Amino acid sequence: MKVAGFTIIRNALKYDYPVVEAITSILDICDAFYVGLGNSDDDTRQLILSIKSNKIKIIDTVWDDTLREGGKVLADETNKIFDAIPAEFDWCFYIQSDECVHEQDLPKISAGMQKYLQHPEVEGLLFEYKHFYGDYKYIGIGRRWYKHEIRIIRNDKNIRSYKDAQGFRKIKGEKLQVKKIDAFIHHYGWVKPPKAQQEKQKSFHKMWHNDEWVKSHVSAADEYDYSNIDLLEIYQGTHPKVFEKRIEKVNWQFAYDRKKVKTNSKYQLLFWIEKLCGWRIGENRNYKII
Repeated sequence: MKVAGFTIIRNALKYDYPVVEAITSILDICDAFYVGLGNSDDDTRQLILSIKSNKIKIIDTVWDDTLREGGKVLADETNKIFDAIPAEFDWCFYIQSDECVHEQDLPKISAGMQKYLQHPEVEGLLFEYKHFYGDYKYIGIGRRWYKHEIRIIRNDKNIRSYKDAQGFRKIKGEKLQVKKIDAFIHHYGWVKPPKAQQEKQKSFHKMWHNDEWVKSHVSAADEYDYSNIDLLEIYQGTHPKVFEKRIEKVNWQFAYDRKKVKTNSKYQLLFWIEKLCGWRIGENRNYKII
């Protein structure tokens, strides 16, 4: 069994993306790792080269900044790198530049890929998500956060990155048939210094909207306002070891008061149904569990 990891990145230093942690968190279970290095305004190339591994394969790309609808440029860039992965690899492990895998889950992930290797009906493997917000102490539990997504796919070029690269589907839009494995993706996209988060928001929304929309909907403030959030809880688990240095360097304060969170009665009802029985009513599943 051969496994290729892959990701895309642009301006990692400028927007404080933990791409090195993302890559190194799964590097041990990959035979090669393909990095789509977009045209950057900072030293992202040197950052990637700082990963001392002969598994790393850099592919230079130029992002089409005119694609400003639905985050399509992210899917296009993801497909570029997926298409460059040679046929010799059986599985392809996609990890976004603000995601990370805990080292304790690596044996289970490898076992899952091995278990379903000879089952062609299994087109991908599904992970559960832990979405961190504000700082490393809080995790999102509200309905705004997606619970699961595909991160390992077969090396089948009929599979395409879907919409804004959150997940994958077939060329004609069919959902992939997947198996859920007992492993998590730690998502840290909402844990950055407030200034870096604000700059990221300005850049990020340009992949979805025109300049007028961005100007009217994204605050001109110097720092991101983390207070606009619904339901969080204290995280009781541990973080991946590769994230320990980042956590030690936290230099901002985030305060969360659940009493100040305003949600309507319908939201509360749906939340408690999910909390009690695990059923998320109306969940948009980008896959078929088999």
